[in-house]
Amino acid sequence: MHRRTLLQASLAALPAPAFAQGATARTLRVIPQANLTSLDPVWTTAVVTRNHAFLVYDQLCAQDAKGEIRPQMVEGWVREADGLAWTFTLREGLRFHDGERVLARDCIASIKRWARRDPFAQVLWPPVAEVEALDDRRFRFRLNRPLPLLLMALGQTQFPCFIMPERIASTDAFQQIREAVGSGPFRFVANEWNPGQRAVWAKFDGYVPRQEPVDGLAGGRMPRLDRVEWTVISDPATSANAMTTGEQDYWEYPLHDLLPLLRRNREVVVEQRLLDGTYGICRFNHLQPPFNNPGIRRAVAMAVDQRDYMRAVAGNEKHGWEVCEGVFTCGTPLANEAGSEILKVHNIDRARAALKEAGYAGEKVVLVAPGDYPQINALSLVTADLLTRLGMNLELVSTDWGTLVQRRVSKEPVEKGGWSIIHTTSSGQSLALPVYHLFLRANGANAWFGWPSDREIERLRAAWLEAPDLAAQKPVAEALNRRAMEVLPYIPLGFYWQPSAWRRNVTGAFRAPATVFWNMSKA
Repeated sequence: MHRRTLLQASLAALPAPAFAQGATARTLRVIPQANLTSLDPVWTTAVVTRNHAFLVYDQLCAQDAKGEIRPQMVEGWVREADGLAWTFTLREGLRFHDGERVLARDCIASIKRWARRDPFAQVLWPPVAEVEALDDRRFRFRLNRPLPLLLMALGQTQFPCFIMPERIASTDAFQQIREAVGSGPFRFVANEWNPGQRAVWAKFDGYVPRQEPVDGLAGGRMPRLDRVEWTVISDPATSANAMTTGEQDYWEYPLHDLLPLLRRNREVVVEQRLLDGTYGICRFNHLQPPFNNPGIRRAVAMAVDQRDYMRAVAGNEKHGWEVCEGVFTCGTPLANEAGSEILKVHNIDRARAALKEAGYAGEKVVLVAPGDYPQINALSLVTADLLTRLGMNLELVSTDWGTLVQRRVSKEPVEKGGWSIIHTTSSGQSLALPVYHLFLRANGANAWFGWPSDREIERLRAAWLEAPDLAAQKPVAEALNRRAMEVLPYIPLGFYWQPSAWRRNVTGAFRAPATVFWNMSKA
């Protein structure tokens, strides 16, 4: 409550700034969830980079509000009767922001780069014999065996297959690209990008939208604004003041403590835009001591109480959060708590005893927390307190989100700039199925940061793909949950509902699985 009092006092004390008219009416001024430090949606899974990518790039196909895959850049596709070939045809008139036509070879290069990093594509790729261009507008997948989930992989929202020019998409998937050229509704204004402060996108006049209503992430992605400007404001009270005075138009992730203040302003709308809850994640570095020891990971899990984490983020707001003590999205067909008893212990004394039994010898634990990302920072601080009470040798490193995103790629020991624990969040949609559950992947060097390795989890993932129906998939999902609770590639921390806030003169803010700015305008 002390934090809330300070925030309210500082908000009331801030002066109301003046702002210009004219071009302002054609510019959406956004306070993003975090600092944009990487432009490459293949190299990083940071959601802020994905949000940037939805402005700049387009997809071959996309998910509608029902989760069905529909054509986007392509007119459509033809699947051969034997299921061993899929042919896709691009729509007419597609151009990149540099003026070049979008060709089949650009799509092929983009698909191959994306497939090296996407967990869904990694699982599906072995049966792919070739992806070949038939002409400028047509390309074909040739398969060694049928892949009924191919469309789901290409059109997914979690880790989209964005299309780039071949010259950029030819970059190694593990090397970060520095140039953002797509064929989407907006072009990135590189000379106005100042990481940590500002990023700008301008309407791409050459964009050819689909002539149909927007539906989820499918349909007509209409650029109705001249410019979208992101301003990074690390102080939540300053952000709230900017919203209430009209200096900013849209706040992606308002701090929950300030929602009552925003709701009291008649010129501000506070609503849930994202379709899914936001799930908290505690991720271990499995390569370095002490969390290369599964017994130590399990000891920490015994002390976790998801309610502490969710209250730290969302307070006691009614219906603002829920406990979810399994690895699959609660309320979805695969959700289960098989083997999840370890997350129901909630006992520091038992956790201390387990830590000692596992052989913890005082190794340093470096927890990196993003001070400019309030929600993830709150999760991090709860873990820091928990580890301190367990008696672990903790070093809490407070940095900005952009630096954390860069640091988490390091596999070095903590003495050489590595890390032991980080936190992040994920949409519920991203955790609903094994094929794109990023944090459940346990394929060692190719896994998400933390690099867990477990053959049984990978075997079960493959078994899920072979299961013919939901009845056969559910036992596999239970086995996956049970195994995950044994080896703990990560600790689930529950989920909360993250609303957004925008000025009442902003229109077209539709609900979707991701934060997108097409089809929005200002009255």
